[in-house]
Amino acid sequence: MENSTIAFIGCGNMSRSLIGGLIANGVKQEKLIATDMDSEQRDAIAKQFNIATMADNNEAVDKADVILIAVKPQVMHSVINEIADSVKDTSKLIISIAAGVRLESISGWLGNTAAVVRVMPNTPALIQAGAAALYANEHTSETQKNIAEAMMRSVGSAIWLDSEEQMDAVTALSGSGPAYFFYFMEAMEKAAIDMGLSEEHARLLTIETAVGASKMALLSSYDPAELRQQVTSPGGTTEQAINSLTQGKLDELVQNAMEAAKQRSIELSKEFGK
Repeated sequence: MENSTIAFIGCGNMSRSLIGGLIANGVKQEKLIATDMDSEQRDAIAKQFNIATMADNNEAVDKADVILIAVKPQVMHSVINEIADSVKDTSKLIISIAAGVRLESISGWLGNTAAVVRVMPNTPALIQAGAAALYANEHTSETQKNIAEAMMRSVGSAIWLDSEEQMDAVTALSGSGPAYFFYFMEAMEKAAIDMGLSEEHARLLTIETAVGASKMALLSSYDPAELRQQVTSPGGTTEQAINSLTQGKLDELVQNAMEAAKQRSIELSKEFGK
């Protein structure tokens, strides 16, 4: 990857996090290019990372070996149409992080011969704690797959999917997942305040509890169910709380929420793939 020139189409938060992660992992600034229609965005990213920026997407694509497209799904088609002639060189790798836009659509817009990797990152990538899933089309070489994986690992963890259909489940899990945890933390914090804790203390204890539980789950050989049982003493306070969550059918609520997110991902792919 260190010998590849990487162009970022779109200077939003995800591009910023990836550029920062790549530089932190030893990629030289002169190997990175960013484009954006907004001159203020270009100026900000150039100042922050000391990399080349430009307004012309085709100019950047011509110079790059890897093109990461980080634009809103609604404009993905028009951006790809703009650069299609510049990526006829099949040695170039296209990476898309546009939610809901399938490889079939991207490949079709590019002429069906381009190497394309679709990625579903998530927002914790902004603090180098992301979880990304990748899927490549048949034109992508092992070297190109390794480059895409290394880029995602610069801001967190990365896995390869067995089929693109699994991307909808990933969207429902890790893509939307941070919001679920934030919602649960929000509810815990509110309940603690209602019980008499100050807002400051309720927030700190909620956040640190979430961090601690996550670290235990990450580092432990036990699965979450076993870890839960270890802190749930018979007849104790935790058991009463878990019984209340069980009676409220929390597991069904989570299942329904994730299924709704998955179905919306499928709907969006049909909409954005036109």
